[in-house]
Amino acid sequence: MKRRTPRDKKRDSVQARLIMEALPYIRKFYKKTIVIKYGGHAMVDEQLKKSFALNVILLKYIGINPVIVHGGGPQIGKMLSALHIPSTFREGHRVTDQATMDVVEMVLVGKVNKQIVNLINLNGGKALGLSGKDGWLIRAEKKELAVSKEHATPELIDLGKVGQVSAVNVDLLNSLLRQDIIPVIAPVGVDTNGETYNINADSVASAVAAAVGAKRLHLLTDVEGLLDKEGRLLQSLTVPEAFEAIETGVATGGMIPKLHACLEAVTAGVDKAHILDGRLENAVLLELFTDEGIGTAILNDHADESPCNGPACTGVSPLPGGTRV
Repeated sequence: MKRRTPRDKKRDSVQARLIMEALPYIRKFYKKTIVIKYGGHAMVDEQLKKSFALNVILLKYIGINPVIVHGGGPQIGKMLSALHIPSTFREGHRVTDQATMDVVEMVLVGKVNKQIVNLINLNGGKALGLSGKDGWLIRAEKKELAVSKEHATPELIDLGKVGQVSAVNVDLLNSLLRQDIIPVIAPVGVDTNGETYNINADSVASAVAAAVGAKRLHLLTDVEGLLDKEGRLLQSLTVPEAFEAIETGVATGGMIPKLHACLEAVTAGVDKAHILDGRLENAVLLELFTDEGIGTAILNDHADESPCNGPACTGVSPLPGGTRV
Protein backbone atom coordinates (compact mmCIF):
# COMPACT_ATOMS: atom_id res chain seq x y z
CA MET A 1 0.00 0.00 0.00
CA LYS A 2 1.38 3.39 -1.01
CA ARG A 3 2.29 5.59 1.93
CA ARG A 4 0.37 8.87 1.98
CA THR A 5 2.59 11.95 1.91
CA PRO A 6 1.82 15.24 3.70
CA ARG A 7 0.85 16.62 0.29
CA ASP A 8 -1.63 13.76 -0.20
CA LYS A 9 -3.13 14.42 3.24
CA LYS A 10 -3.47 18.14 2.52
CA ARG A 11 -5.17 17.42 -0.81
CA ASP A 12 -7.57 14.94 0.82
CA SER A 13 -8.37 17.46 3.56
CA VAL A 14 -9.24 20.14 0.99
CA GLN A 15 -11.43 17.67 -0.92
CA ALA A 16 -13.27 16.74 2.27
CA ARG A 17 -13.78 20.42 3.10
CA LEU A 18 -15.20 21.02 -0.37
CA ILE A 19 -17.71 18.22 0.16
CA MET A 20 -18.72 19.71 3.50
CA GLU A 21 -18.99 23.15 1.91
CA ALA A 22 -21.38 21.70 -0.65
CA LEU A 23 -23.67 20.05 1.93
CA PRO A 24 -25.82 23.08 2.86
CA TYR A 25 -26.35 23.86 -0.81
CA ILE A 26 -27.30 20.27 -1.57
CA ARG A 27 -29.84 20.56 1.23
CA LYS A 28 -31.11 23.88 -0.12
CA PHE A 29 -31.62 22.62 -3.67
CA TYR A 30 -32.93 19.16 -2.75
CA LYS A 31 -36.11 18.40 -4.75
CA LYS A 32 -35.78 21.77 -6.50
CA THR A 33 -35.56 22.26 -10.27
CA ILE A 34 -32.53 23.77 -12.01
CA VAL A 35 -32.89 24.78 -15.66
CA ILE A 36 -29.62 24.79 -17.62
CA LYS A 37 -29.14 26.27 -21.06
CA TYR A 38 -26.37 24.20 -22.60
CA GLY A 39 -24.41 25.82 -25.39
CA GLY A 40 -21.14 27.29 -26.60
CA HIS A 41 -17.75 25.62 -26.21
CA ALA A 42 -19.15 23.19 -23.63
CA MET A 43 -21.05 21.50 -26.50
CA VAL A 44 -18.03 20.90 -28.75
CA ASP A 45 -15.06 20.13 -26.48
CA GLU A 46 -15.10 16.38 -25.75
CA GLN A 47 -13.87 16.68 -22.15
CA LEU A 48 -16.35 19.46 -21.38
CA LYS A 49 -19.19 17.49 -22.97
CA LYS A 50 -18.54 14.51 -20.72
CA SER A 51 -18.04 16.76 -17.69
CA PHE A 52 -21.40 18.43 -18.33
CA ALA A 53 -23.16 15.06 -18.62
CA LEU A 54 -21.61 13.91 -15.33
CA ASN A 55 -22.56 17.17 -13.60
CA VAL A 56 -26.19 16.72 -14.66
CA ILE A 57 -26.23 13.06 -13.59
CA LEU A 58 -24.77 13.96 -10.20
CA LEU A 59 -27.48 16.56 -9.64
CA LYS A 60 -30.13 13.93 -10.31
CA TYR A 61 -28.51 11.36 -8.02
CA ILE A 62 -28.47 13.77 -5.06
CA GLY A 63 -32.12 14.70 -5.47
CA ILE A 64 -32.02 17.83 -7.65
CA ASN A 65 -34.08 18.03 -10.85
CA PRO A 66 -32.08 19.31 -13.84
CA VAL A 67 -33.87 20.37 -17.02
CA ILE A 68 -31.65 21.02 -20.06
CA VAL A 69 -32.38 23.33 -22.95
CA HIS A 70 -29.69 23.25 -25.63
CA GLY A 71 -28.57 25.42 -28.50
CA GLY A 72 -26.80 24.43 -31.68
CA GLY A 73 -26.10 27.55 -33.75
CA PRO A 74 -22.65 26.48 -35.01
CA GLN A 75 -23.94 23.03 -35.99
CA ILE A 76 -26.85 24.64 -37.87
CA GLY A 77 -24.50 27.03 -39.64
CA LYS A 78 -22.23 24.19 -40.69
CA MET A 79 -25.10 22.18 -42.16
CA LEU A 80 -26.57 25.19 -43.98
CA SER A 81 -23.15 25.87 -45.50
CA ALA A 82 -22.81 22.24 -46.59
CA LEU A 83 -26.22 22.45 -48.28
CA HIS A 84 -25.38 25.84 -49.85
CA ILE A 85 -28.27 27.55 -48.09
CA PRO A 86 -27.30 31.18 -47.27
CA SER A 87 -27.75 32.55 -43.75
CA THR A 88 -28.79 36.09 -42.91
CA PHE A 89 -28.81 37.60 -39.43
CA ARG A 90 -30.79 40.63 -38.25
CA GLU A 91 -30.32 41.99 -34.75
CA GLY A 92 -28.71 38.72 -33.66
CA HIS A 93 -31.53 36.53 -35.05
CA ARG A 94 -31.10 34.05 -37.91
CA VAL A 95 -33.67 34.92 -40.55
CA THR A 96 -35.45 31.60 -41.02
CA ASP A 97 -37.26 30.70 -44.23
CA GLN A 98 -38.81 27.25 -44.73
CA ALA A 99 -35.61 25.68 -46.08
CA THR A 100 -33.63 27.01 -43.13
CA MET A 101 -36.32 25.88 -40.71
CA ASP A 102 -36.12 22.34 -42.09
CA VAL A 103 -32.36 22.32 -41.44
CA VAL A 104 -32.75 23.85 -37.97
CA GLU A 105 -35.22 21.15 -36.97
CA MET A 106 -33.13 18.38 -38.51
CA VAL A 107 -29.94 19.48 -36.74
CA LEU A 108 -31.37 20.46 -33.35
CA VAL A 109 -33.96 17.71 -32.93
CA GLY A 110 -32.50 14.90 -35.00
CA LYS A 111 -28.81 15.23 -34.22
CA VAL A 112 -27.73 17.57 -31.39
CA ASN A 113 -30.55 16.61 -29.04
CA LYS A 114 -29.94 12.89 -29.46
CA GLN A 115 -26.19 13.29 -28.96
CA ILE A 116 -26.78 14.96 -25.58
CA VAL A 117 -29.34 12.36 -24.53
CA ASN A 118 -27.02 9.54 -25.57
CA LEU A 119 -24.06 10.98 -23.64
CA ILE A 120 -26.11 11.29 -20.44
CA ASN A 121 -27.54 7.80 -20.77
CA LEU A 122 -24.16 6.20 -21.53
CA ASN A 123 -22.76 7.69 -18.32
CA GLY A 124 -25.48 6.36 -16.04
CA GLY A 125 -28.24 8.94 -16.33
CA LYS A 126 -31.77 8.63 -17.68
CA ALA A 127 -32.47 11.38 -20.20
CA LEU A 128 -35.26 11.88 -22.72
CA GLY A 129 -35.02 14.18 -25.74
CA LEU A 130 -37.88 16.49 -26.65
CA SER A 131 -38.66 19.28 -29.05
CA GLY A 132 -41.38 21.82 -28.49
CA LYS A 133 -43.61 19.76 -30.78
CA ASP A 134 -43.63 16.77 -28.44
CA GLY A 135 -46.73 16.87 -26.26
CA TRP A 136 -47.22 20.53 -27.16
CA LEU A 137 -44.26 21.21 -24.89
CA ILE A 138 -43.37 24.64 -26.30
CA ARG A 139 -46.21 26.68 -27.77
CA ALA A 140 -44.86 29.44 -30.00
CA GLU A 141 -45.93 32.52 -31.86
CA LYS A 142 -44.17 34.50 -34.55
CA LYS A 143 -41.63 36.96 -33.17
CA GLU A 144 -42.27 40.56 -34.13
CA LEU A 145 -39.12 42.65 -34.27
CA ALA A 146 -39.10 46.44 -34.53
CA VAL A 147 -35.81 48.35 -34.62
CA SER A 148 -35.94 51.93 -33.41
CA LYS A 149 -34.33 54.62 -35.54
CA GLU A 150 -33.55 58.14 -34.48
CA HIS A 151 -36.03 60.65 -35.94
CA ALA A 152 -37.71 57.91 -37.96
CA THR A 153 -40.48 55.35 -37.74
CA PRO A 154 -39.24 52.03 -36.23
CA GLU A 155 -38.27 49.49 -38.87
CA LEU A 156 -40.32 46.28 -38.81
CA ILE A 157 -38.17 43.24 -39.61
CA ASP A 158 -39.66 39.99 -40.87
CA LEU A 159 -37.55 37.20 -39.39
CA GLY A 160 -39.54 34.45 -41.06
CA LYS A 161 -40.06 31.39 -38.90
CA VAL A 162 -38.42 32.84 -35.80
CA GLY A 163 -40.70 32.52 -32.81
CA GLN A 164 -41.10 33.29 -29.16
CA VAL A 165 -42.57 31.17 -26.38
CA SER A 166 -46.25 31.68 -25.64
CA ALA A 167 -46.79 28.70 -23.30
CA VAL A 168 -44.99 25.72 -21.74
CA ASN A 169 -46.58 22.34 -20.99
CA VAL A 170 -45.59 22.17 -17.32
CA ASP A 171 -47.58 18.97 -16.68
CA LEU A 172 -45.45 17.09 -19.20
CA LEU A 173 -42.18 18.26 -17.65
CA ASN A 174 -43.35 17.52 -14.11
CA SER A 175 -44.45 14.05 -15.16
CA LEU A 176 -40.96 13.32 -16.50
CA LEU A 177 -39.26 14.72 -13.40
CA ARG A 178 -41.42 12.53 -11.14
CA GLN A 179 -40.09 9.52 -13.07
CA ASP A 180 -36.49 10.68 -12.46
CA ILE A 181 -36.06 11.46 -16.15
CA ILE A 182 -33.81 14.33 -17.23
CA PRO A 183 -35.63 16.31 -19.97
CA VAL A 184 -33.39 17.55 -22.79
CA ILE A 185 -35.23 20.18 -24.84
CA ALA A 186 -34.47 21.37 -28.38
CA PRO A 187 -35.65 25.00 -28.81
CA VAL A 188 -38.16 24.37 -31.58
CA GLY A 189 -41.75 25.44 -30.93
CA VAL A 190 -45.10 25.06 -32.64
CA ASP A 191 -48.12 27.35 -32.88
CA THR A 192 -51.81 26.46 -32.72
CA ASN A 193 -51.88 25.96 -36.50
CA GLY A 194 -49.02 23.48 -36.42
CA GLU A 195 -46.42 25.89 -37.82
CA THR A 196 -42.87 25.23 -36.59
CA TYR A 197 -40.66 28.03 -35.23
CA ASN A 198 -36.99 28.45 -34.47
CA ILE A 199 -36.66 29.99 -30.97
CA ASN A 200 -33.61 31.38 -29.18
CA ALA A 201 -32.44 28.75 -26.67
CA ASP A 202 -31.80 31.31 -23.91
CA SER A 203 -35.39 32.51 -24.24
CA VAL A 204 -36.74 28.95 -24.14
CA ALA A 205 -34.66 28.17 -21.04
CA SER A 206 -35.94 31.34 -19.34
CA ALA A 207 -39.57 30.52 -20.18
CA VAL A 208 -39.20 26.93 -18.98
CA ALA A 209 -37.55 28.06 -15.72
CA ALA A 210 -40.38 30.49 -15.04
CA ALA A 211 -43.09 27.97 -15.94
CA VAL A 212 -41.80 25.13 -13.73
CA GLY A 213 -40.93 27.43 -10.81
CA ALA A 214 -37.22 26.64 -11.02
CA LYS A 215 -34.92 27.63 -8.20
CA ARG A 216 -32.13 28.54 -10.61
CA LEU A 217 -31.53 29.31 -14.27
CA HIS A 218 -28.02 28.71 -15.62
CA LEU A 219 -26.96 30.01 -19.04
CA LEU A 220 -23.67 28.47 -20.15
CA THR A 221 -21.68 30.71 -22.46
CA ASP A 222 -18.12 31.27 -23.70
CA VAL A 223 -17.20 34.21 -21.49
CA GLU A 224 -16.46 34.60 -17.79
CA GLY A 225 -19.68 36.53 -17.23
CA LEU A 226 -20.69 40.18 -17.52
CA LEU A 227 -17.67 42.47 -17.31
CA ASP A 228 -17.69 46.15 -16.39
CA LYS A 229 -16.05 48.77 -18.60
CA GLU A 230 -12.68 48.11 -16.92
CA GLY A 231 -12.92 44.41 -17.74
CA ARG A 232 -13.72 43.26 -14.19
CA LEU A 233 -16.28 40.53 -13.55
CA LEU A 234 -19.59 41.72 -12.12
CA GLN A 235 -20.49 38.88 -9.75
CA SER A 236 -24.06 39.90 -9.00
CA LEU A 237 -26.65 42.39 -10.19
CA THR A 238 -30.11 43.33 -8.97
CA VAL A 239 -32.87 43.66 -11.56
CA PRO A 240 -32.49 47.48 -11.77
CA GLU A 241 -28.70 47.13 -12.07
CA ALA A 242 -29.08 44.62 -14.91
CA PHE A 243 -31.38 46.99 -16.82
CA GLU A 244 -28.89 49.79 -16.21
CA ALA A 245 -26.05 47.64 -17.58
CA ILE A 246 -28.00 47.27 -20.83
CA GLU A 247 -28.99 50.94 -21.05
CA THR A 248 -25.49 52.28 -20.33
CA GLY A 249 -23.67 49.97 -22.73
CA VAL A 250 -21.91 47.85 -20.11
CA ALA A 251 -23.64 44.86 -21.69
CA THR A 252 -23.06 44.60 -25.44
CA GLY A 253 -23.58 42.14 -28.28
CA GLY A 254 -24.70 38.67 -27.31
CA MET A 255 -24.68 39.52 -23.61
CA ILE A 256 -27.79 41.70 -24.03
CA PRO A 257 -30.23 38.87 -24.95
CA LYS A 258 -28.73 36.72 -22.18
CA LEU A 259 -29.41 39.46 -19.63
CA HIS A 260 -32.94 39.85 -20.99
CA ALA A 261 -33.49 36.09 -20.58
CA CYS A 262 -32.23 36.27 -16.99
CA LEU A 263 -34.41 39.29 -16.24
CA GLU A 264 -37.50 37.57 -17.63
CA ALA A 265 -36.83 34.54 -15.42
CA VAL A 266 -36.22 36.37 -12.13
CA THR A 267 -39.11 38.80 -12.61
CA ALA A 268 -41.31 35.71 -13.13
CA GLY A 269 -40.22 34.25 -9.79
CA VAL A 270 -36.96 32.34 -10.36
CA ASP A 271 -34.72 33.07 -7.37
CA LYS A 272 -31.53 33.65 -9.31
CA ALA A 273 -30.30 33.46 -12.90
CA HIS A 274 -26.62 32.93 -13.76
CA ILE A 275 -24.47 33.59 -16.78
CA LEU A 276 -21.69 31.01 -16.44
CA ASP A 277 -18.44 30.30 -18.26
CA GLY A 278 -19.14 26.94 -19.89
CA ARG A 279 -15.46 26.65 -20.85
CA LEU A 280 -14.74 25.94 -17.18
CA GLU A 281 -14.98 22.26 -16.30
CA ASN A 282 -17.73 21.48 -13.76
CA ALA A 283 -19.11 25.02 -14.08
CA VAL A 284 -22.60 24.00 -12.94
CA LEU A 285 -21.34 22.33 -9.76
CA LEU A 286 -18.95 25.18 -8.95
CA GLU A 287 -21.77 27.68 -9.06
CA LEU A 288 -24.32 25.64 -7.16
CA PHE A 289 -22.18 24.12 -4.44
CA THR A 290 -19.36 26.52 -3.53
CA ASP A 291 -19.51 29.59 -1.32
CA GLU A 292 -17.81 31.87 -3.84
CA GLY A 293 -19.63 30.67 -6.95
CA ILE A 294 -18.71 31.73 -10.48
CA GLY A 295 -20.06 33.94 -13.26
CA THR A 296 -22.62 36.75 -13.02
CA ALA A 297 -25.83 36.35 -11.05
CA ILE A 298 -29.06 38.30 -11.57
CA LEU A 299 -30.93 38.33 -8.29
CA ASN A 300 -34.61 38.19 -7.52
CA ASP A 301 -35.13 40.89 -4.88
CA HIS A 302 -37.28 38.52 -2.80
CA ALA A 303 -35.06 35.43 -2.99
CA ASP A 304 -33.70 33.75 0.13
CA GLU A 305 -29.98 33.37 -0.55
CA SER A 306 -28.99 31.64 2.69
CA PRO A 307 -27.59 28.18 1.90
CA CYS A 308 -29.65 26.47 4.60
CA ASN A 309 -32.41 27.11 7.09
CA GLY A 310 -31.11 25.48 10.27
CA PRO A 311 -28.59 27.03 12.65
CA ALA A 312 -24.94 26.43 11.77
CA CYS A 313 -25.98 23.98 8.99
CA THR A 314 -22.85 21.84 8.98
CA GLY A 315 -20.73 23.49 11.63
CA VAL A 316 -17.90 23.83 9.10
CA SER A 317 -16.32 27.22 8.55
CA PRO A 318 -16.22 28.45 4.92
CA LEU A 319 -13.22 27.83 2.75
CA PRO A 320 -11.07 30.86 1.98
CA GLY A 321 -11.92 32.84 -1.11
CA GLY A 322 -15.05 34.84 -0.40
CA THR A 323 -18.72 34.32 0.34
CA ARG A 324 -21.69 33.63 -1.84
CA VAL A 325 -23.98 36.50 -2.71
